[in-house]
Amino acid sequence: MKLVSWNVNGLRATLGKGLAEKMDELAPDVLCLQEIKAKPEQVADLWLASWPHALWNPAQRPGYSGVLILSRVAPLSVSTGIGVPEHDTEGRVATMEFADFYLVNCYTPNSQNELARLPYRQEWDAAFRNYVSTLAQKKPVVFCGDLNVAHEEIDLARPDANHFSAGFSDEERAGFTELLSAGFVDTFRHQYPDKRDAYSWWSFRGGARARNVGWRIDYFCVSQDLLPRVSDACIHPDVTGSDHCPVSVVIN
Repeated sequence: MKLVSWNVNGLRATLGKGLAEKMDELAPDVLCLQEIKAKPEQVADLWLASWPHALWNPAQRPGYSGVLILSRVAPLSVSTGIGVPEHDTEGRVATMEFADFYLVNCYTPNSQNELARLPYRQEWDAAFRNYVSTLAQKKPVVFCGDLNVAHEEIDLARPDANHFSAGFSDEERAGFTELLSAGFVDTFRHQYPDKRDAYSWWSFRGGARARNVGWRIDYFCVSQDLLPRVSDACIHPDVTGSDHCPVSVVIN
């Protein structure tokens, strides 16, 4: 089963930039999208309608956040949110259960300029860790998406300049370490422990993408016992249309 994740930074805009054709080339069995910024009734698109199974979780606030899972494989069950009301209004999590694992699509809150939202982000990190850890007690978990953190210095182009920036603060990095320590593995870094210059997000400013001044903040992570079945963890920087690029894994 091939899984692809992409923060599209606006579903309607990215559909207009060839999302369908680009995803058909990648040919996922399941596609997880983040920051869709739309509700299903706002998107009339034949390609989206061609997917037999769709799970939307838009934010209550119009034009903000939101996640969507599209699947060619019938899920056993579906759910949205993490079961914590104060965290479930922004459309950040959608979950499909398959025969061998749960798939969790996540758009983690950004800590914002000057880390203004860091206290909330730390609350979110703890709640999300509890959510996926609880699922993992039933069967293995795959979680993916824009997790809004570059874990180690190797995961961004300019670590020295960003230790107090959203996405690379000590607190956020420690939160991701705790998440992995709860029994999960970062599939790309596991496969490529020393690979540099591999990023999934670039600022729109200053030609950052053309110069590959980026961050790796989009992930596929899996329960440790599922790791032997994971192959081909990839980043797809050639796919444009958003400030992020897709990431993927294959689970045998």
